[in-house]
Amino acid sequence: MNSIIETLLDHRSVRQFEDKPLSKEQIEVIVQSAQAASTSSYIQAYSIIGVTDGEKKQKLAELAGNQGYVAKNGHFFVFCADLYRHELIGEMEQTDVDESLESTEKFMVMVIDAALAAQNAAVAAESLGLGICYIGGLRNNLPEVCKLLKTPKRVIPLFGLAVGYPEKVNDKKPRLPFSHIYHENEYEQDVSVIKGQLKEYNETISHYYNERTGGKRQETWTGQMANMLSQPRRMYMHEFIKQHGLNGK
Repeated sequence: MNSIIETLLDHRSVRQFEDKPLSKEQIEVIVQSAQAASTSSYIQAYSIIGVTDGEKKQKLAELAGNQGYVAKNGHFFVFCADLYRHELIGEMEQTDVDESLESTEKFMVMVIDAALAAQNAAVAAESLGLGICYIGGLRNNLPEVCKLLKTPKRVIPLFGLAVGYPEKVNDKKPRLPFSHIYHENEYEQDVSVIKGQLKEYNETISHYYNERTGGKRQETWTGQMANMLSQPRRMYMHEFIKQHGLNGK
């Protein structure tokens, strides 16, 4: 096993960071690593906003659900799906690109491109001995996030990435079993097999929470997911995206 795979397999989210900023060189390496990710048809449909202003970070922490590690970290990156530059390309080349930019396909491309870039950035950061935590809570209130970051039309902040020197490192959360995630040649159709795998995973997760909290938590994964999915969140998203000239067709 090589060091890259060891870094990948050793991942865990870090939510407590030292009050120590990343160096300019570290930031550049992380962003350059993000840019090295695969991109659909060379479209490079994303942008990264590094937030260093203390007041902005504090406001983002509040918008994300009062997550303190959004404000206290070594550096905070916001990954944005971005087709604004491609609108400008249409103007520069005197070509009508609106129908393409408003398509669901290009919306998927921009989101996938941003996610691939972010994961490259995360692995690069962890390979440098830093900790990371993805922050999806920015989508709690995208209108305010967009206003704060002054993002133009056709740019959607998708999530944040808090990076820094770990002050505390938690145990790794057990993932779904290999046999449940990986399907050979075709999707597993036997519901009893699928539910059986989930029940086994529930036992693993319940044991994990019990050990981590000294018996205070023993919930199962399916129970946790069912509770979360029974309470729809961020239901404004469809209209918000369409208002930004995206995913309309």
